[in-house]
Amino acid sequence: MAAFLEERGVWGCFVTDHPAPPRRWLDSGGHHSLEPTVSLTAAAAATSDLRLMTNIYVLGYRNPLLAAKALSSLDVVSEGRAVIGIGAGYLRGEFEALGASFESRADSLEAAVEVLRSAWSGRPVTSAGDGWAAREISPLPQPTQRPGPPIWIAGNSGAARRRAASFGDGWIPFPAPSGLARVTKTAAIENLEDLARGIAKLREECEAVGRPMLSEVCFTPFSPPGSPGFAEELFQCGELGVTTATITVGSVETREHWVEEVDRILEAVSP
Repeated sequence: MAAFLEERGVWGCFVTDHPAPPRRWLDSGGHHSLEPTVSLTAAAAATSDLRLMTNIYVLGYRNPLLAAKALSSLDVVSEGRAVIGIGAGYLRGEFEALGASFESRADSLEAAVEVLRSAWSGRPVTSAGDGWAAREISPLPQPTQRPGPPIWIAGNSGAARRRAASFGDGWIPFPAPSGLARVTKTAAIENLEDLARGIAKLREECEAVGRPMLSEVCFTPFSPPGSPGFAEELFQCGELGVTTATITVGSVETREHWVEEVDRILEAVSP
């Protein structure tokens, strides 16, 4: 599948992260996923240029040094093609199953980003968190991309946007009607006007901390892929400042059907 995307000139592929999803969430429309760095490593082996994105990777589920090792290993085996989309997470049952703190997930994310970048720097890491303490740890391998793979911060909330402005390399908002926003514990983005306001606030927040506007804003269009209004919406998103569009192919049962759907979507957005 990754090789097919590369053949068609697609920029990259992404995978989600659900190591221990609760049954209740699965029964209400949730999903399983392969372990992100494993599946993206398989994609790396089948391609040479395709970017490999986690969308998103929940840092709070893991010891940050283990996360740093897995993500830098992905960047090394892919020769510098990893893009690290991260988020605080929202499934309390998944946090509990993994022995991670749901209440401190935002603080854990921010602390973990510091650990990632320290581990990727090549300098010894001395840091501590809930249940772990690192003293003069020297992680290897260092990622191929220097000073490390780009980190894109996901979430619609003001806090997520401030994190992106303060220490991220990109921002990943996502469509969220009010009902979904309550479930995922973030702010609603129900239309292009909401998205435009969020991007404008991101620009203001970047200015407030003395950084240029982030070079990457990644968003999933509202319209179904390949629908009559899909190409126009992609253009409108670009006009607002979106640089990368993530597109999910609907439910398919075979690789052949998936390939057909991807071709249909690409044909719908071709100039």
